[in-house]
Amino acid sequence: MIEKFFVTASTSFEAACQIGIFAESHRARALHGHSYNASIRLAIDDSETNDLDRLEITRRALQDACNPLNYCFLNDIIDIPTDENIARHIKAETGLTNINVVGLASQSNEGVHLDMEGRAHVWRKFRFESAHRLPNVPESHKCGRMHGHGFEVILHALTDVKHSHLGVDYDEIEMHWNELHQILHHNCLNDIPGLENPTSEMVSFWIWHRLKQKIPQLSWVTVYETATSGAHYNGANFRIWKDFSIDSAIRLDRVKDTDARKRIHGHTYLCRLHLTAPLNDVLGWTIDYGDVKEKFKPIFDKLDHQPLYEIADLRDNDPLSIARWIKSSSASHLSELERIDLYETRGCGVTLDWGSLGPALPI
Repeated sequence: MIEKFFVTASTSFEAACQIGIFAESHRARALHGHSYNASIRLAIDDSETNDLDRLEITRRALQDACNPLNYCFLNDIIDIPTDENIARHIKAETGLTNINVVGLASQSNEGVHLDMEGRAHVWRKFRFESAHRLPNVPESHKCGRMHGHGFEVILHALTDVKHSHLGVDYDEIEMHWNELHQILHHNCLNDIPGLENPTSEMVSFWIWHRLKQKIPQLSWVTVYETATSGAHYNGANFRIWKDFSIDSAIRLDRVKDTDARKRIHGHTYLCRLHLTAPLNDVLGWTIDYGDVKEKFKPIFDKLDHQPLYEIADLRDNDPLSIARWIKSSSASHLSELERIDLYETRGCGVTLDWGSLGPALPI
């Protein structure tokens, strides 16, 4: 597959709004406010060798687009300030081309992503507390014991508003979810018909097939088994991801001598690995999260609590160089890996992809 490279940036702003197209009884019709988070993912051509500059340009463009929205009444700027319309406004105001995704979250559990075709994917996050065990794993596997999780679920819905200003309403998604919540919450998943082998993949599959007819626009179901790992399902394909927190010291060579990044400094990186594999019909998963962790450990140990400028075959300590080093170092034992997100700070970093991007995860 062809390697694709994206820079990512994120920023926040505070604003008030009223959305008059809702019914009189709808909560969003009244004057209210949000702490918004805006994000952007920009495709970069390989010929643009100065990726450090592109990352900084993207960050500044997003910040400049959002600054006028900070501490303002959004209706003075955007006629109908739904999340989708705000995201479209930000996209236009950045003046950037090759935008792959613009995201806007009005709350920590709901938001919208605009894809590269300009289509809107609304998402809503939910939580349920349940127990489960995986009956088909080896006897020594810890997941074979009865245990529990605070599962989180994101329902993504593709909406085409065309000449209206509202596609799938968050409250509509929540209404349909509540029916499943009554079944899943405070229950043992193994006791629910269809979830006798309740892996993250099987939970996402179960949810999909119970909601797709009720929410025809449903595009992905995402299940977090823990805060750092989970699975997606879109009716045809499964994908999983696993997060790692990496504390590293760095020093950039490809900057001017007067640039502070020339000095030794550091970051707590969020490294997110995305993997795709066929579903194992017996085990009910694509890849064991524990196996991903074990196979990534030699690479993790070379990065975590280490000075990256001492790694001989690492081109530089910028996010793209580190992501490419992780890719090459993982090739022999993580063949299912097809995407790496590496964030220096919240939502700011790079995505290196050589598969299919899949759904955007809220930052």
